[in-house]
Amino acid sequence: MKVLSTVNGEGGQRVVDALADISPELGHQIVAWAFGEIYDRPGLALRDRQFVTLGMLTALGGCEPQLDVHINAALNVGLTPEEVVEALLHSAVYCGIPKALNATMAAKKVFAERRLLVADAS
Repeated sequence: MKVLSTVNGEGGQRVVDALADISPELGHQIVAWAFGEIYDRPGLALRDRQFVTLGMLTALGGCEPQLDVHINAALNVGLTPEEVVEALLHSAVYCGIPKALNATMAAKKVFAERRLLVADAS
């Protein structure tokens, strides 16, 4: 739970809570396996894991709710908005423009919520 909280802040707990009445086991696996085992492994820093995760979710397509969570997580572990945007732009080459566009619009939503858009800075 500590790693999940470090990466996703309150968002991780909201996901686990949302699963409590339908699939508490999936919530448990997210905490125990995904964040307790995989995210906590040595070898990649949390920010690097988020770069990889953003690329994979973009490549899969149709994962905008998970992109919302992981774009927030990327910011939480030290990626800048510019790095997130650059990673999503880079994904257009390998994933296609429609998937990169959808991911970028997810980033725009997260940035707006966090008041990180250029228009929000003024």
